[in-house]
Amino acid sequence: MALTIDTLNQLNGGSGASGTQTANEAGSAERFLKLLVAQMQNQDPLNPTDNAQVTSQLAQINTVNGIEKLNTTVLGLSSQFTNLQALQSVSLVGRDITVQGNRMWVEDGQGVGGFELSGAADRVKVEVLSAAGVVLDTLELGAQGSGNHAFDWTPRAGVDTDGARFRVTATTGTTAVASTALMRDRIDSVSTTGGQLTLETRLSGPIAYDVVKAFN
Repeated sequence: MALTIDTLNQLNGGSGASGTQTANEAGSAERFLKLLVAQMQNQDPLNPTDNAQVTSQLAQINTVNGIEKLNTTVLGLSSQFTNLQALQSVSLVGRDITVQGNRMWVEDGQGVGGFELSGAADRVKVEVLSAAGVVLDTLELGAQGSGNHAFDWTPRAGVDTDGARFRVTATTGTTAVASTALMRDRIDSVSTTGGQLTLETRLSGPIAYDVVKAFN
């Protein structure tokens, strides 16, 4: 009987090379070697096992053990990276960021928003809306080039800015220019779930780190 990786898998109880590394694995390797020795001792003298075949069988078990050790090492490194990422992300708490969205950030009586244009526009108009969708103010920003832009908004006295949003309209002549609303937000806390870093923000709620457009 030739010993193969399938034989080793059977010794491992069918778990295969992807199974969890336990004390049973070391026992399986020992049994594999015992079977190999028994095979050589009881081989047909007229048809002995080829040296290349023996070497191949030994290489197979070394490969299996090597893969298991590599998987364990990678898992350990991944865990360490996650912990390091969590420690470093603590410094992000309290930072202002720019993300995709149309919520108006209002602080100390001043509103801030932004947008990204896919191309140059002759006219850019920003409408500030209440939480109910009523237009509170209109800002004419004139001609703007492609790329990211920011704007400020000073609300009139007595205007309720809670939940305020904004809407961007950009045109070149009579042709609309695609725009993406960008908003300012603030990181209140950070957490790691399932190895993923999550930012808890003031306006957007929980978001992934990779959706942040910029740190302000």
